[in-house]
Amino acid sequence: MISLDTILAAHDRIRPHIHHTPVLTNHTIDEQTGASLFFKCENFQKIGAFKARGGLNAVLQVADSREGKAIATHSSGNHAQAVAYAARQVAMPAYIVMPRTAPQVKKEAVRGYGAEVVECEPTQAAREAGVQAVMAQTGAVLVHPYDDDRVIAGQATAAVELIADYNNPPFDLILTPVGGGGLLSGTALATHYLSPTTRVIGCEPAGAADAVLSFESGRLESAPYIDTIADGLTARLSERTLGYIRQHVSQILTVPDADIVAAMRLVWERMKIIIEPSCAVPLAVVLRYPDLFRGKKIGIILTGGNVDLGKLPF
Repeated sequence: MISLDTILAAHDRIRPHIHHTPVLTNHTIDEQTGASLFFKCENFQKIGAFKARGGLNAVLQVADSREGKAIATHSSGNHAQAVAYAARQVAMPAYIVMPRTAPQVKKEAVRGYGAEVVECEPTQAAREAGVQAVMAQTGAVLVHPYDDDRVIAGQATAAVELIADYNNPPFDLILTPVGGGGLLSGTALATHYLSPTTRVIGCEPAGAADAVLSFESGRLESAPYIDTIADGLTARLSERTLGYIRQHVSQILTVPDADIVAAMRLVWERMKIIIEPSCAVPLAVVLRYPDLFRGKKIGIILTGGNVDLGKLPF
C-alpha cells in the first residue's frame, strides 16, 4: 500500500518541476448538472497533462538512485511526453515506444523534449514487446505508464492539491477518467487519507470498458471491443491498479463517445479552455447520470489538453 507519507514526499519531490494547477468553476455547467463542480485543470500542467506528475516522481527517483542511465516507456501520448520532459530535467536519454496511430501532435511533443520515438503497432502486446526490445538494446530503466507505485504516488498529488485548496466543506465525490488506472488509484489513495468521507468514482468510455468489468469481477478483464475517441483511455488495468481501485473506489461508470464529444464541446464553449476527449469523460458521466450527482459537491480532474486540432470531433 502506498502511504500518505509516500504521496506527500512525491509532492515535495516534484513541486519544483510542476505547476500547482488552478481549479475552475462554471455557473452554466453547474446549472445544467444541478451539482457544484470544481475542475482541477491539469490541462494547464507541464506537458499539458497530469501525467507530468507521475513521470517526474518516477524519473527523479531513478536518477537519484542511479538505477540506470536511460529511461524507457510505452505510451499513446501524455505519459510519453511526461517521461520525455522528466528525463530532460535530469539530463537522461529517453526512449518512448508509441503506437504509429498516436496523435502526431503528441509524437512531435515527445521529440521536442529530446526523446527518441520508437513506433509500434497499436496493440498492448506490440507496445510491451517494443519497450522490452528497447530496454535490451539500451539498458534503459522502465517507467511504466501506470503499473508502478512511483508513478501512482505522483498522480495522487493532483488530488492532494485539489483537497488542500477546496475541501471545506468536504467534497461529496471526486471523479477521474480511468484507462490503466494510475490516476484513479492515486486519486483514491489520496482521498482515502485526506478526505475519508469523499467517494471516488472512475469514469470510462464504453468503447474501452475493461475497468468496469474488472471492478465488478475482481479479476483482470478485457474490454469487449476497443473503439473510442478517448485514445488516452484504451490501456487495460494492471493487477496493481485493480487492487487499489477495488479497495478505495466506489464505482466505475461508462459513457458512449457521443456523450464524451458533447461534454468536450461544452467545456470548450462555456469554460473557454482546451481539453482532450479522454479528459471530458468525467463530465460526460455527470451529464449522463444526473440523479447520482444532483446537489453534490464534486471534484473533477481535467486530465489534459493535448488534442490534435486537425482532428476535432466538432
